[in-house]
Amino acid sequence: MTQPPSYPTPPVGGPPPAAGGVAPPPGPHPQGYAVPPQYAPPGYAPAPWYAGPPRPVTPPPALSPGGQPLASFADRLLAALIDTAVFLVIGMALAVPAMIIFMIVVMPDLFQVAPDGTLREPDFLNDFLLPLLWIELAVFAISLVIGYVYYVEMMFKSGQTFGKKSMKLRIVPLDPARTLDRRAAAKRYLVQQGAGLIPGLSYLDGLWQLWDKPWQQCLHDKVAGTVVVKVSS
Repeated sequence: MTQPPSYPTPPVGGPPPAAGGVAPPPGPHPQGYAVPPQYAPPGYAPAPWYAGPPRPVTPPPALSPGGQPLASFADRLLAALIDTAVFLVIGMALAVPAMIIFMIVVMPDLFQVAPDGTLREPDFLNDFLLPLLWIELAVFAISLVIGYVYYVEMMFKSGQTFGKKSMKLRIVPLDPARTLDRRAAAKRYLVQQGAGLIPGLSYLDGLWQLWDKPWQQCLHDKVAGTVVVKVSS
């Protein structure tokens, strides 16, 4: 049987075999398929990454002359409500014993029995109205003393009432070179209490801070030369 002719094996990367066949293209052979280039029309650019709407810039807090942030209206309002709640509790603690004393001491005189067995007609002014007024005056005087201790002495010592301490507020002099003294604390207390005696003035006093610039003072702050600042404790 006739054997087919044999051809010499060409070297790698050499010329194609003489008897025909297809030689591999020169150069290295990739192991996979190449990724075709992506088509982009002329002048096309990818859309930039969308970061969402611009965020509003929060203005820096207003500062006192000493560099401390001024208290906001909401913080001062909550502190005042806490102080009012404290005084309501104190008022109840004073009013309830006063009414018990009134009932025990005064009310029996209104129902005295005459020697003939009939009820004696009470003297409304002396037996009821005057004792009630004296008890109310006593409660009012005690409240003033407690208010003085609470709003003047406590403030003079620490610059804080219970409400302001709860909201991390402190009363400081407008002049950072000074310290809060008893006189300034007493002025502040007297103006604040006096405003409550005139209808509507107490509201004006408290709301004044909303348009007062730049220190956000109430009227009693202006008289006393103080500002209310936010502190860490």
